[in-house]
Amino acid sequence: RICRLNIMAAIERDPSSAANIDQLSTTHIHLNVRADFSKTVLSGYVELSLKGVADGVQSVCLDTRDIVVKKASIGDQVLEHTTSDNGELGQCLTVTLKSILSTGDEAVLRIEYETSESATGLQWLPPAQTEGKKHPYLFSQFQAIHARSAFPCMDTPANKQPYSARVEVPKPLTALMSAISQDTEPIDDEWHAFTFKQTVPIPSYLTAIVVGCLESREIGPRSRVWAEAEVVEKAAYEFAQTEEYLQTAEALLTPYEWGRYDLLCLPSSFPYGGMENPCLTFVTPTLLAGDRSLSTVVAHEIAHSWTGNLVTNRTWEHFWLNEGFTVFVERKIIGRLDGEKERQFRGIIGNKQLQDAVNNYGADSPWTALLHRLGKTDPDVAFSSVPYERGSQFLYFLEDLVGGPEAFEPFLRAWVTDNAFKTVTTEHFQKTFTEFFADTLDAEKSAKIDWKAWLSQPGMPPVDILSMFDDTKAKASEALAAHWVESDGGSAKDIEGWKTTQIVHFLEKILLISKSGLPEAKLVQMNELYSFGSSQNSEIRMRWLNLCLSSMYTPAIEDAVKFLGEQGRMKFVRPLFRLLNECGEEGKKVALETFERYKDQYNNIATKMVAKDLGIEL
Repeated sequence: RICRLNIMAAIERDPSSAANIDQLSTTHIHLNVRADFSKTVLSGYVELSLKGVADGVQSVCLDTRDIVVKKASIGDQVLEHTTSDNGELGQCLTVTLKSILSTGDEAVLRIEYETSESATGLQWLPPAQTEGKKHPYLFSQFQAIHARSAFPCMDTPANKQPYSARVEVPKPLTALMSAISQDTEPIDDEWHAFTFKQTVPIPSYLTAIVVGCLESREIGPRSRVWAEAEVVEKAAYEFAQTEEYLQTAEALLTPYEWGRYDLLCLPSSFPYGGMENPCLTFVTPTLLAGDRSLSTVVAHEIAHSWTGNLVTNRTWEHFWLNEGFTVFVERKIIGRLDGEKERQFRGIIGNKQLQDAVNNYGADSPWTALLHRLGKTDPDVAFSSVPYERGSQFLYFLEDLVGGPEAFEPFLRAWVTDNAFKTVTTEHFQKTFTEFFADTLDAEKSAKIDWKAWLSQPGMPPVDILSMFDDTKAKASEALAAHWVESDGGSAKDIEGWKTTQIVHFLEKILLISKSGLPEAKLVQMNELYSFGSSQNSEIRMRWLNLCLSSMYTPAIEDAVKFLGEQGRMKFVRPLFRLLNECGEEGKKVALETFERYKDQYNNIATKMVAKDLGIEL
C-alpha cells in the first residue's frame, strides 16, 4: 500500500487546537505505552515524526489535557518544555527546539509522559462494571478533542498521519487498536505486549485503544467481532450482515481501503451508538436486540470508512461534512438493501431527531446551523443531531435538484476519490459541487440553492425536506398514533410484523399529535397490548419512556431510572435526564439523585454533558 500523507503548506490553524500546524506537520506517530490499571494511567512515550511546512520554526506546539510530561527530546538532545492553559481545550505543550527547522526539514520528537487518572478520553472500568466481573477494562473515546488527554499530539483533524504502537498490558488481557494487529510479545509472567500498525493516514481522534478480557468470532471474510465472552455470541449473531453492508458501500463508492473491518462490542458505559475507529468500529451493547433490528448502526459506521475517515472535516466547525455525508450514505446503503421507501422512511424519522435538537438548543442557536464558529468552545458542546440530519437533508435536497441518484451518485464517488486521504472544508464542498454540476444546473436551479441559509442560518432548514420524503411506510404508524390519541384501545395485532422504525415512528407521532401525551389509562392499556415496557429493543424502550414521561406518567420514573443505570449511551441518557428533570418536583429530585448515583460509571463525556443539561457544576 502506498502511504499518502496529508501535508499542506501554510494551512490555517484549527481553533480547537493549540498545535502550530501552520509551521509543522506530523507525518507519523509511534506510541509505546503501558496500561497501568493499579494507577489507571497510561505511561510511556510518544514519538512524533515532524516535517517543516514553513521556515524559521523555533518550537513545537502540541495539545495536551492534564498530562504529566517527564521529558522531551530529539535524539540525544533534551529539550525545554512548558505547559500553558488553553481553557476548555486543555493545555498547550510548547517544546523549544535547539535547531531551527525550515520547510522540508524533518525531526523525530520523543515525549515521555503519563496520563491523568481522570483523562477525558480514557475510561477505566473496574471488574464490577464489566460483563465477566473478573477483570478490569479500558477503552478510549477520542472524538472530538480527547486524544490530547491520552498522548501529546497535534489534536486536530487537519493533520492526518499513519501510526504504529506497542501496548503493554497485564495478562490475560488483550489489547486492540484502530490498526492492524502485528505481534504479541511476552514480557514476563505478568505482562505481555501487543504491536499495531496503521498505514493509512488518520487524524488523532481516530486513534483508539481497548484493553480487556476479550474473545472474537469471525463474521465475514474480512471481519470479526470482539467482545467479552459473555456477549460475544450475541454480538456475532447481531452483526452478521456486516459484509453485506461493506459490499453495498463499495458498489456505491470505491473499494474499501482499510484491510480489516472488525467490530468491538463494548461495555454499557460506551457513550455513543458507534465510533468509526478504522479497522475496529466500536459499538454499544444497546444494539444487541436479539433480532438484528438495530444493526443498521453498523451501516453508518461502515459509511464512515469513506466519509469521515478517508475524507475528513478539516476542523470541527465543518463536522457536518463527516456526519451529514455519512447519514446520507448510510441511508443509501439501507435503501439498496431494504428498498428506497425504507430509506425515505428513515429520513422522516431523522427529521424528528433534527426538530428535537433545534427545540433543545432553541431555533436561534448558532449550534443549529451546519457551519459552526467554535472559537475556544469545546466541540462537545455543539454535538447534536444537527450535523447528521440537517447535513443529510442538504445532500438529499441537492440530489433531488440535480436530477436524483443517477445524477448525484457520480458526484458522490468523485468527492471520495478526489479527496481521499485529505481534509475538506465547507467552502471546498461548495466549490466542488458547483464545478461538477456546472453544465447541469441552469440559472433557475442554481438560484434555488440558498447556500447561506443552508449553511449558516439557525433553526430548521430553509426548505421543508420532510414534505419531499415518500411517506408510504409512515402512514400505518401515523394512523395508529391518531387512533390512540382520538379513540380508545387497540389490538395486539396492530403492530404485528412491524419493524423497529415503524414502532419508533408510531410512538413519536403520538407526541406530535398530542403534546401532552396520553392519559394514564391509555398508557397502561397500550403496554398491556404491545409490551413496550419490557422490550429488549433499546430504541423502542427509549421512545416508550419518552412518551410516558412526557405524559407525566410517574410510574414510569422507576423504569427510566433502571434504564439509566443499565447503559450510558448519550442518545438515551441525555434526553431521559432532561425528561425526568421536567417531570414535576418528584422527577427533578429523582434526576439529580440518579445522576449522583451513576455519574461515575458513565463515560467522562456523557457525565460532562448530562451535568450541563441538568445545570450541575462538576
